[in-house]
Amino acid sequence: MLPMTSTYALRPVVPEDAAAVLDAFTSAPDMDRQGPVVDEASAGEYVSWLLEESRRSVAVTHQDVMVGLVAATVDTANRSAWVFYWMHGQHRGRGVTARAVATVADHLLGSGLERLELGHRVNNPASGAVAEAAGFVQEGRERGKFLVDGERVDVLTYGRLVDDPWPQVEPLPGL
Repeated sequence: MLPMTSTYALRPVVPEDAAAVLDAFTSAPDMDRQGPVVDEASAGEYVSWLLEESRRSVAVTHQDVMVGLVAATVDTANRSAWVFYWMHGQHRGRGVTARAVATVADHLLGSGLERLELGHRVNNPASGAVAEAAGFVQEGRERGKFLVDGERVDVLTYGRLVDDPWPQVEPLPGL
């Protein structure tokens, strides 16, 4: 049985999260789209990338073990950010990702950013449901953006502005 959603929290990503990142990246076949994490060394490099100054990276935790991520690459000149997220395969389907993305997006928009953006493959409707639950509005479609298994896949793009209605999602604690 999966853990209850009340046992999830947010905290900053730390270098010690590399083992949990590797575990998450091996938890589901679609995680390979998140980056080249295949061993301890590449997991450490991914965490270092997450900790670069231009990123705001938040770990979604269960019992203080990282099981998900919500991060944003910040464009300070435009007061905007590109948001991305993932969840360990065993922790999907419980509404935790939507709560985490909404909580982080609210925090980013409350701390000086004015626009957030994200995108997902059209063959990943669960990611679209997360975006919409977190208050993002679909703005467009990038045709044939990604090459996946030899086929071009469209990407749906979303935005959320500081003055858009904020979602009615229970925030995750810890941020």
